[in-house]
Amino acid sequence: MSAKHEIPLRKDVADKDRWNLSKLFPSDAAWEEGLKTYEAETAKIGAFKGSLASSHEAFLRTLSSYRDFGVLEERLSYYSELRQTEDEGNNDARGRASRFLGLATAAQGAWSWLVPEIQTLPESFVTKALADPRFAEYEVFLRKILRYRPHILTEKEERLLALQAEANATSQETFSVLTNVDLDFGTVKTPEGERPLSQSTFASLMQHKDREVRRSAYLQFYATYEAHQNTIASLYAGSVKLDKYRAQVRNFPSARAQALFPDDVPLAVYDNLVGTINANLSVLHDYYSLRRKVLKLDELRHYDVYLPLVAEAKAEHSYDEAVELICGALAPLGPDYVSTLRQGLCSGWVDRYENKGKRSGAFSAGSFTGDPYILINYKPDVLRSVFTLAHEGGHSMHSWNSARSNPFLCYNYTIFEAEVASTFNEQLLFKYMYDRAESDTVRASLLANKVDDTLATLFRQTMFAEFELRSHAMLEAGEALTVEAMRAEYRKLLEKYFGPEMHFETVSDLEGLRIPHFYNAFYVYKYATGISASIALSKRVLGGGARERDDYFAFLRSGGSRFPIEALKVAGVDMSSSAPIEAACAEFAANVQELKRLLKA
Repeated sequence: MSAKHEIPLRKDVADKDRWNLSKLFPSDAAWEEGLKTYEAETAKIGAFKGSLASSHEAFLRTLSSYRDFGVLEERLSYYSELRQTEDEGNNDARGRASRFLGLATAAQGAWSWLVPEIQTLPESFVTKALADPRFAEYEVFLRKILRYRPHILTEKEERLLALQAEANATSQETFSVLTNVDLDFGTVKTPEGERPLSQSTFASLMQHKDREVRRSAYLQFYATYEAHQNTIASLYAGSVKLDKYRAQVRNFPSARAQALFPDDVPLAVYDNLVGTINANLSVLHDYYSLRRKVLKLDELRHYDVYLPLVAEAKAEHSYDEAVELICGALAPLGPDYVSTLRQGLCSGWVDRYENKGKRSGAFSAGSFTGDPYILINYKPDVLRSVFTLAHEGGHSMHSWNSARSNPFLCYNYTIFEAEVASTFNEQLLFKYMYDRAESDTVRASLLANKVDDTLATLFRQTMFAEFELRSHAMLEAGEALTVEAMRAEYRKLLEKYFGPEMHFETVSDLEGLRIPHFYNAFYVYKYATGISASIALSKRVLGGGARERDDYFAFLRSGGSRFPIEALKVAGVDMSSSAPIEAACAEFAANVQELKRLLKA
């Protein structure tokens, strides 16, 4: 970074501050050669069709070819996508990504027969194959496919469903275009001048210190939604109807049952989450009472809940200092974990700083043959950057362990498990920094951020999950999903979750129409279960010894070899019970009490 803090061009970023993608491909030219191979191999796929049942040798050849094709495909995909994120304006990078996507779409079509053909194999044939040591690396892959047998239709019916895929995305795509492109939210007057109001600026305006700015932005934002509420409600109702249709066609008792089936998550896990959070809402209401008192408000409004309760403590951490801070916090995981993470963060895993055209935010991209790469836009004067690096490092170490412990076709872990390792690292980093904080001011800043993060992940996502449950249940019971019905249900949830301290506006229940995750049904509950598991596991590891640490590593290594509930049981937490959710609520309550003490409120 230059002395003037100017944003550099990509070509001016030092090599040590870039990720090293050479394990995927050593150069763009090598990637081009790989793409030629990929195209040539795609042309050979059709020769395998119809041969699986002819012999176990033919079956094995097909699976091996599918595996090798998948490894090459992942390398090509990761390299092209990661190079594009370095600079979204780089036409060469965009061209590579576009060309790969076109070929990958054709390849998916060429392989589309494989899973249906596996599912129609005679049971005795598959049983003998699974008993053959040569099929050992494919066992998990095959067993997961065969679970779907009761839900597979005839070849013609499956083709008709596949042809609907593009049209089925209409509700979600239209919602995105309408809310992100077509809706004009206008501008908002602030002491700093006129600011545009949009989906991206709304969050920052809700954190503005001037309450009148927050109020004006809030009312203006939702007035725009209200003007289009019938259209948006119709889009969401269409999405719920599609969920119901898919479940009926696939012979599932409900849309929720279908959504939870791939991860083998019992409905009781979802119900335990919603029920346990409902039983503990008093701790959330206590926090909102504290918020009103600290902000010195006569009444708390919905536009007051995102204003930082405590100013972020001022601290400077260079990237290298952040790495050492994180490694110190993760010392309870042992020297091997720490040395691997330190080496990765310092030598090629991470694309560290902002450059012109680079994608915003942060992510971890763990691959089978490459490193578990991290994109971040690290800022030395923003404490959140340190936590973000720890978070993405947790994802990357999960991927690193998984790729080295499993065959390619079952190394990928599920979204249900994904947030556990990342938020686990954040839990350890918080405790490490909190215990070493130099003043109550710093402690209050750290704790206020932690409380808000837990609230957003545990309580808010559960509220969303409960709304999804209600909206689908209404439709499946034959009730109409009108805009009035949706708003009424969402208002009930707002009043229940926020409690008696909160005073809502007439437009507040329109929030239920603006959540994009609702178009990917029964997904958000995984955030709440993930943070509950990470809280439980961090306490178990910090309060235990070698056995507890080894149990956690067994979870990191399990990858996709187990379903998520079983994988977490190996780590030492049972998400089929309410105990981890109860423990997360108890910790939240304890943190609120400690925050009261620090703020003398």
